[in-house]
Amino acid sequence: MSIHRKSKFEINLMKQAGNIVALVHAAMKDAVKEGVTTKELDELAFKIIKENKADPTFLGYHGFPGTICASINEQVVHGIPSNDVILKNGDIISIDIGATYKGFVGDSAWTYAVGDISDDKKMLLKATEESLFAGLEHMKSNDMLENVAGAIEDVAKKYNLGIVRQYGGHGVGRQMHEDPFVFNYRTNNKLVLQKGMTIAIEPMLNLGCDEVTVADDDWTVSTADKKASAHFEHTVHVTDNGPEILTKLL
Repeated sequence: MSIHRKSKFEINLMKQAGNIVALVHAAMKDAVKEGVTTKELDELAFKIIKENKADPTFLGYHGFPGTICASINEQVVHGIPSNDVILKNGDIISIDIGATYKGFVGDSAWTYAVGDISDDKKMLLKATEESLFAGLEHMKSNDMLENVAGAIEDVAKKYNLGIVRQYGGHGVGRQMHEDPFVFNYRTNNKLVLQKGMTIAIEPMLNLGCDEVTVADDDWTVSTADKKASAHFEHTVHVTDNGPEILTKLL
């Protein structure tokens, strides 16, 4: 495993990339409405990223055809934006966004409600966001990555939610996916966090089972039982004083 600890200069560039991602999320919050297509959301994200002199990190990544991943209801991650996918009242949609600015990546996902959603879905969104911030509390020097994973797992268990086990968080920097991989449950990982590490923490929790399937498009991941899933993610800088969220508005 090779983990590159970032310099102050590199962290500043990652903050700029993260700010662009946050600008897109701010626009998504307003744009997610009944009747909107996921392709329209994708085009809006592309426009904002380009206007801010950055590139969409996801577009073309291993052949992925979109600027954003747009995953609805039982879709967990990697949903492909489409003119044929129209948001409906009661949906939830995970929007994962990456922007590359001057060679550095910002990566963040959020799950949004479309109109009035069920109480189960409200609980799922609340719990998954809560699990993200529970994990982030441990993103400080000399804490352990295992404690990040354990904090996420504990919140999932508190709400009796499934945990997606095949996908998780990851290091971020010049590449979207760097070491280390971050499970969202305990695995006896002994990695000690150090100042300068930059890692995306991204719990994916389900109303039902843990298991997921991949669609024939080779991208879209859905829950095996077709129950709803939520996904929240921030890119974070480990400091001596705790987590510094990089994917937020400056």
